[in-house]
Amino acid sequence: MSVETLEKRSTSRKLAPKYRVLLHNDDFNPMEHVVQVLLQTVPNLTQPQAVSVMMEAHTNGIALVITCAFEHAEFYCETLKMHGLTSTIEPDE
Repeated sequence: MSVETLEKRSTSRKLAPKYRVLLHNDDFNPMEHVVQVLLQTVPNLTQPQAVSVMMEAHTNGIALVITCAFEHAEFYCETLKMHGLTSTIEPDE
């Protein structure tokens, strides 16, 4: 009688890495414009959240807009840039 060792396959799915979309402060975009662009670009972002992101960037120089999958992060970042805002993405540690 032989004993076979069956390889146990992992059934847990590895979560896709998340990325942070960051908004950087600038000295040329009016606050209202920044809020409008955030609301147009990021789905489910409320007016108070957009104002909060804009104020954080204004006060601290940088603000977290959203944490999401890389493709979405890239899209949001590029869309913000197309509207004249300064944005970058970085891995969410």
